[in-house]
Amino acid sequence: MAKILAGDIPWRHRPDRRTHDRRRRPLVRNLVDADTPQLAELVDRDPSTNVFIASQLEMAGTAAVQTFIGAQILGVFEPDGTLRSACWAGANIVPVGIGPSSGDGELIGDHLGRSGRRFSSIFGQAEAVAAIWSALKPYAPEPFALRPNQPFMQALHPPSVEPAAGLRFTDPSELELLLPACVTMFEEEVGYSPYLGGEEHYRKRVEWLIRQRHSLVDVDDAGSVLFKAEFGTVSTKAVQIQGVWINHHYRGRGLSAGYMAGVAAIAAQTAPLVSLYVNSYNERAIAAYRAAGFEQTGTFATILF
Repeated sequence: MAKILAGDIPWRHRPDRRTHDRRRRPLVRNLVDADTPQLAELVDRDPSTNVFIASQLEMAGTAAVQTFIGAQILGVFEPDGTLRSACWAGANIVPVGIGPSSGDGELIGDHLGRSGRRFSSIFGQAEAVAAIWSALKPYAPEPFALRPNQPFMQALHPPSVEPAAGLRFTDPSELELLLPACVTMFEEEVGYSPYLGGEEHYRKRVEWLIRQRHSLVDVDDAGSVLFKAEFGTVSTKAVQIQGVWINHHYRGRGLSAGYMAGVAAIAAQTAPLVSLYVNSYNERAIAAYRAAGFEQTGTFATILF
């Protein structure tokens, strides 16, 4: 994987200069339980894009998520108390509702930087990620990798191919069979082993996905994983597909589109909105997703540390 330095980021962002007027400057603070209805309304404006925070909010039942899982949600409030944008701040930094040129991303980035928090990634809508990073980078370590252009795609059309017949939910007894495929996918996608910080945490994550019926697999006649994918994030309204991988022995045969059509069909039984995001340079994957009925509706970005 090519390493991209912080100074190489090609984005430009102009904050709303009104935020520099102290009389009109919005307030940045941790959300509390009383903010839950406003956060839910903000997330629900785009439930597919905001599925990560939607899933966390549904699990915790409150915007004060730090009470439950050691993370927090920051909010940018108008002087009258109206929540206009927010950001998940845990191991990952995930913005929600940060509009272009609003200045909210810079406010959140500066707030996070001054807090001294450490994190492993920033991901979400590209303009929001760029805005946060523009203020956060003086405080942060050098990124391991930057992916500024990741098409965000939703399953909006019937597929042009038949769904793969062999795709099914992974059985709990197949954990050891599935793990090597998951590790290989992670290494190919991210550039290092998911076991780097210890094996047990990643094993539990994969095991949890299997138990939740969020792991899909097809196995060939030799008993090897042919294809696998996960419902990485799930809310009552949306599913985001992640961890798509096909065994290298079967690549180049045009199988991916049929498998993705099957993944989308099964995911739609869990929630009505089905999405994913993909690196822009992965042209074969994008073509397969389009054949499976996906269409680009936005752009994500990811910064990895």
